[in-house]
Amino acid sequence: MAKPVGSLCNLECSYCYYSKAADSSPAGWMTDSILELFIRQYIESSPGPHVSFVWHGGEPTLAGPDFYRRAVELQKRYLPDGWNCWNNLQTNGVLIDDEWAAFLAEEHFDVGLSIDASLWLHDKYRKDHGGNGSYERAAAAVRRLQSHGVQPDLMCTVTSDAAKRPLDIYRALRGFNTGWIQFIPIVRRECGGVTAGEVTADSVSGRMYGEFLCAIFDEWVLHDLGRIDVQLFAETMRVRSGGSAGLCWMADVCGKALIVERDGGVYSCDHYVFPEYRLGDIETTHLGALADSPAQRRFGEDKRSKLPNQCRSCPVLALCNGGCPKDRFALSKDGEPGLNHLCSGLRYFFSYTGPAVDMVTNLAKQGLPPEAIMANLRSRLAALWKGVNRNDPCPCGSGRKAKHCCWEKRS
Repeated sequence: MAKPVGSLCNLECSYCYYSKAADSSPAGWMTDSILELFIRQYIESSPGPHVSFVWHGGEPTLAGPDFYRRAVELQKRYLPDGWNCWNNLQTNGVLIDDEWAAFLAEEHFDVGLSIDASLWLHDKYRKDHGGNGSYERAAAAVRRLQSHGVQPDLMCTVTSDAAKRPLDIYRALRGFNTGWIQFIPIVRRECGGVTAGEVTADSVSGRMYGEFLCAIFDEWVLHDLGRIDVQLFAETMRVRSGGSAGLCWMADVCGKALIVERDGGVYSCDHYVFPEYRLGDIETTHLGALADSPAQRRFGEDKRSKLPNQCRSCPVLALCNGGCPKDRFALSKDGEPGLNHLCSGLRYFFSYTGPAVDMVTNLAKQGLPPEAIMANLRSRLAALWKGVNRNDPCPCGSGRKAKHCCWEKRS
């Protein structure tokens, strides 16, 4: 992952962690010489034949389209015969005009676009430096990209506000018809840094995050399977069916997502752009050597070795593996450090969705298309609720009355 402009951004989102990062690189963006070094070394250190480049920020479009034209030229120059590149640009959409959209389409870039579902929520947190909301500009960018044949991955943060309205959030995102949605939980500590304590008011709690995900999953699995890809749901299905996690925080070890800053400095992770996690720079040490350095291997292994005992005995350990290290600052039931702030929510989500996920994967293995799978699930749900009244015990087995439990989920 590269940050061509470092943490520079044309927005001032209140929950942004990059603005607090130790960006000590000089003003401006990545020079041509650093760009060439990065691309050459990254390709040289990749096993191939597919090489993935992620352009992050700050706001990477501040470097301008010509910067990425040079990047594509360099990729073509250094790629061995038979190899290919995949580029992903993550953006807030503010600068996406027709020139940008045409370029991204022509060079087959995937685009991740940050948009918090609806105007009231987005503009509360995602303002520019003049205090103006940015929702309309982000929504216009989605439509402009679509008009050029690019379907962006919509990246929506989950704040304490958003978590209260899961279906409103999901349906608003679904309405853009891009087919791709990613939810990013906001977890920020009051004092900043990597050792702080209490979380901010906009941070989502574990319980709220789990309930948010489950509410959306219920709608998605019955009505949007095969039409909308929700990243976490797809990854959960992959892992439960025997595949490897594609999300770093779900893997047993991390350390594969290094960051190359605009000055060529290399850091262990985009959530750890702090001096103590600076591995070196690509002008003096090859990127491959930094990625395989003892410091980086230790950083990755710490995800597994520092798990509290509560995690090691958890029935869903194989799905979350303790979650992202940046969020592992809570105490376990035994007072042991290293529990994920979102633990209760992740455990609830993986446990709650497990039976449906297994059913979907089994039906898919039998060759059923998504529409048939959803029809099958809806039929099973109808049978489960047949004859159940509001005051009857909930068929989920909770022991509560249906009206106080899953009554609203029955269809």
